[in-house]
Amino acid sequence: MNKIKLIIAREYLTRVKKKSFILMTLLGPILMAGLMIVPIWLATKDKDLQRIEVIDETGMFINMFDNTSELQFKDGFRSIKKAKADLYTGNYTAILHIESVEKGSEVTMFYKKQPGITTISKIERTIESVIRSAEIQRRFKVSKEQISEIQPNITVKPISIDAEGDEESKNVAIMTGIGFFAAILIYFFIFMYGIQIMRGVIEEKTSRIVEIIISSVKPFELMMGKIIGIALVGLTQFLLWSILTSIIYSIIMGVFGVDAGSMSQSTEMMKEAGMPDVSNPLQLVNDGIASLPILQIFVSFLFYFIGGYLLYGALLAAIGSAVDSEADTQQFMLPITIPLIFSFVVAQTVVENPDGSMAFWLSLCPLTSPIIMMVRIPFGGVAAWELILSMVLLILGFLGTTWIAAKIYRTGILMYGKKITYKELWKWLFYKG
Repeated sequence: MNKIKLIIAREYLTRVKKKSFILMTLLGPILMAGLMIVPIWLATKDKDLQRIEVIDETGMFINMFDNTSELQFKDGFRSIKKAKADLYTGNYTAILHIESVEKGSEVTMFYKKQPGITTISKIERTIESVIRSAEIQRRFKVSKEQISEIQPNITVKPISIDAEGDEESKNVAIMTGIGFFAAILIYFFIFMYGIQIMRGVIEEKTSRIVEIIISSVKPFELMMGKIIGIALVGLTQFLLWSILTSIIYSIIMGVFGVDAGSMSQSTEMMKEAGMPDVSNPLQLVNDGIASLPILQIFVSFLFYFIGGYLLYGALLAAIGSAVDSEADTQQFMLPITIPLIFSFVVAQTVVENPDGSMAFWLSLCPLTSPIIMMVRIPFGGVAAWELILSMVLLILGFLGTTWIAAKIYRTGILMYGKKITYKELWKWLFYKG
């Protein structure tokens, strides 16, 4: 046991003292905080104003387009030819030409400034609404005023309710983002530090240093010390990233001022009416994160980060011991990477149905649970027994892969100059001694 501790200390101290580790530890939180803050900050900035001239040859859409802070519509009573000729000398950024509204006809937009998909969708919805209202008036002899009275504005607000009847409103977008972010971090750390194990084993093997090392320690002790030591490096970096990211995030939230005087009186009225405040996206995100089971997410992340890393790290160490160069690892990497890649492929389906049978079984499988379970947990539908069972199976999976890796490691670490096949690896699993 003391020998394993010495190997762990060597692997840990060697890596945390590197300049690359220190640099990434400092830059990582800035990048992560930027990924969270910059998109929200950009959403709060004023967008460029689009001025659209409406050339309506049908006469149905006069004064029918509503102006917003980003879109201004003005009816133009002139020919489309004249409007197009003046586009680059006038104040308009686009021309909306409505020539016909018969079924299957198209409405044309000429622009000098690319309209966004939101702008186009708004125009399409407005045109469809006007045509629909006109058709209802014609068929059912209903007045425009009567139609305008029937304009429901419905918003679906998801609220979870537990067995005790307690209700809680949650932001699905925030839950999805947190789940995917945690899954991506696990995926990133498994490969980044798992590859370090594999490369370290290959380097020691090719330089013949391992022959000196294993004269003092057993191959299994060397493998476990290397895996755990590098795991502690990754855990240290993650904890530092978490602390520094939280500090940077809090500072930026304070600078933007989520409850500053910029909040208008209308926002206060929305609050009194029980409506969500969307005037400040930073506040919306902050409230969404506050509604999540942060402690459960954090503890689960640490467990699946460590468990997933140990499981895959052992296999990668075995691959490193079986080959003589990194180029020879490609044939063995595919079976290991397939479960993780598959997890990301089906993660979107899991988000759509986090309590479904596919999500349940994949969150129990040790090879996929580090990704799938972290996608599910923010949604709050994972029962305690499911989480415990998943963790137990991941531990058993780690023990199983470690046994397999140890068998391959003890034979392959001293084998040189031979191209290893899957058949050869299978024989190594049953070598005695």
